[in-house]
Parts: sequence; C-alpha cells; structure tokens
Amino acid sequence: MNGLLVINTVVPLGQVVATRGVFTLAGEKPEFARFMQRCLNRHAQGDWGNLDEADKQENELSLKQDFRILSAYEAEGLPKIWIITEADRSATTILFPEEY
Repeated sequence: MNGLLVINTVVPLGQVVATRGVFTLAGEKPEFARFMQRCLNRHAQGDWGNLDEADKQENELSLKQDFRILSAYEAEGLPKIWIITEADRSATTILFPEEY
C-alpha cells in the first residue's frame, strides 16, 4: 500500500496489505482512502475502534502475548473495515468484514 504513513506505533504492522475490494474502493473514493489511513494509524497506536470492551481487552492481552490483533472501524457513509495484524507481526491486512 503505497503512501501509507504510520507514526507512534504500539503495534508493529509488518507488511500492510488490503484485500482487492478495499484496494479498489480506496482507488475510487479518496474519502474512503483517507478513512482507511486514519484507521490504520489508530490501529497502530492501539486504538481498537468499534469493538466491545471484552474484545479491546483481548487485544491488550494479544499485544503482550503476541497473538493476532483485530480492530474494527466505522464512519458514516463509508463501509465498515477490519484491520488484522498477524500474531508474528509480519503482516497487517485491511479488509471488509464480509471478506473474512
């Protein structure tokens, strides 16, 4: 994903990739591309987005235990996205929930 800038990371992202659906929409809609960038930055900083408290606590444990981390983000007028960082921190994937 060219052009993605992430600062102050809590979560090492590894290689950042997006599914075909996310990548296509980001190319078609600049507003969605900006939303995706903001969400990736939030994920990298440990802001898990629209998760319930139990899932947020699971992510905090996952940071310490090197488990997979999942964040979910929503914005009015844009589709919901998930961001998943693999347990070994080698890759982070941006996807739509229905693509999981």
